Amino acid sequence: MTVRAAFLEQARSCRQLGSPLTAALCEGFARILDPAQGQVAEQILNWPGDPRSRADSLPLRLCGAMHALVLTGADAPLAQAYQDRDVPDAMLIRVLQDHPDHILHWLTSPPQTNEVARSAPLIAAARFLATLAPQPLHLRELGASAGLNLNFDKYHLGPSEAGVSLTPEWQGDIPEGQFTVASRRGVDLNPLDPEHDGLRLMAYCWADQTARMSRLQAALELARQDPPRVDRGDAGQWLTTQLRTPARGTVLVFHTVAAQYFPSATGAACAAALTMAGARTSPERPLAHLQMEADGGDGAALTLTLWDGRRRDWSLGRADFHGRWVRWSPMAI
Repeated sequence: MTVRAAFLEQARSCRQLGSPLTAALCEGFARILDPAQGQVAEQILNWPGDPRSRADSLPLRLCGAMHALVLTGADAPLAQAYQDRDVPDAMLIRVLQDHPDHILHWLTSPPQTNEVARSAPLIAAARFLATLAPQPLHLRELGASAGLNLNFDKYHLGPSEAGVSLTPEWQGDIPEGQFTVASRRGVDLNPLDPEHDGLRLMAYCWADQTARMSRLQAALELARQDPPRVDRGDAGQWLTTQLRTPARGTVLVFHTVAAQYFPSATGAACAAALTMAGARTSPERPLAHLQMEADGGDGAALTLTLWDGRRRDWSLGRADFHGRWVRWSPMAI
């Protein structure tokens, strides 16, 4: 796939996920990029890897660099254009030429997000799990980024005047079960710190999605007060170590739109660790595996596996990748 095609593919995804501004930016870059515009344009057009969203995600690297200029106040005309939701082609070219060092730096690393709205189905799943295994939860997140979703028990599923309020369009009955969290810990290849990496997370949040930006800001403020522990490492090796010693309570391993990015060896190691640990469970020390992952259908599939001396599996429904809607319909599979 060519670089221009990758920008157009990303634009379609952004429109489907409710960000016309980011879609327009991607369409604009696909239209105007020319090597004669300077070092940045030349590097983008001669990208050595795979520019697509499931690989290097080049378009979102560039969009993140642009948004960072807005958030830091480094380019006032661009900030005004973002506010007007209209960035002319001439301005795109000018920004590439005025901020080469900044943009080239942002192009060196892939986008990293921590979508807080995914905590809505996590809360529902934890409530559902509590009716089956009422012990305190030991949260273990794979691909945790800054660990913001490790704090899902501190968020509000429904309107709230303070804190992180999650109000997705909800289909089905919202579970009413109660749960407590005994510990929380995650892993990521590149953990982000809520205090020092907030700009990075905010920059990759699409600028015209103001409610999403507000949720992220509130979650960052909460995490700065009590940062969740996120270890640096491979998810497969980490999970194998974490599950080696059974915990007093229910260990809940979860991940949201992360498995597709794991190398095949990592995915296999995670599956093996869960199977081995599941064989050692009891009603007093259960193990659960919650997944919110793409399966080719609309949004992400929500699935839950519980080992408590035996294995049971449920399909919990589906959720939008950005948590805009949840279709809750638990059924045993």
